[in-house]
Amino acid sequence: MNLHKDAARVLEGWSAPDAGQERLRLAYGDHLAAHPDGMWKACRDGHITASTLVIDPSRERVLLTLHRKLRMWLQMGGHCEPDDATLAAAALREATEESGITGLTLLPGGPVRLDRHHTPCAWHLDVQYAALAPRGATAAISDESLDLRWFGYDEVAEVADESVRRLVDRTRAVL
Repeated sequence: MNLHKDAARVLEGWSAPDAGQERLRLAYGDHLAAHPDGMWKACRDGHITASTLVIDPSRERVLLTLHRKLRMWLQMGGHCEPDDATLAAAALREATEESGITGLTLLPGGPVRLDRHHTPCAWHLDVQYAALAPRGATAAISDESLDLRWFGYDEVAEVADESVRRLVDRTRAVL
């Protein structure tokens, strides 16, 4: 199975938690059906991206990156690569690369939520996962970050945008 087919399969089988998420799920499926290149950055009409919220539930905190280009506190994530076998693998790769943490474990059940947002390159149709950080995990800043920091659940609203706040809330709901 290729990445495009895997993404379509994941989205088709995902149970959206509300009507807004269901509309996005259907729109992402339509996008993939209309764009054979819809997984790749080269698709100027938008492309599927994979991101991951790294969490430490025992300490009630999440790891966010201060994105180098966007200068915003965000979850780890970005563009899919040709070597990614699955959408979940892309999300885990991005989280590991950007956090510097090995041994992350995606929460079972697939994506946590979807978020569509415009970026300098195109529309990102982001499929958002969550991953548990192993006990004692040490983060390391990547080239894509200006900073990397753990925030308590209640601190996220002070630093991040609505999309990240919704991701944290939804992740906490599924824990």
